Amino acid sequence: MFQIYREESYNRRYKVVYFTELNEHNKETEINRAMAGEYFFDGFLIETHKEEAKAIIDRVLTRLNDGEAIGADEFERELAGYLA
Repeated sequence: MFQIYREESYNRRYKVVYFTELNEHNKETEINRAMAGEYFFDGFLIETHKEEAKAIIDRVLTRLNDGEAIGADEFERELAGYLA
């Protein structure tokens, strides 16, 4: 499972957290950051195509952080074959 959120801090960057990849050392911090941010999108990735999906997520985050207006529906279309 992952979640895309926008930071509430001054720079308001979009970020992703992959909940299934957190460990005991970073779990609480990362979940708190995501919950404090502005929700954008979440979902579950198909395990066999996870790395490809993460590359797409990274590209879309770059576009969002560069100021491109992308809605959650467009983001979902980009990941259509990778969501469980």
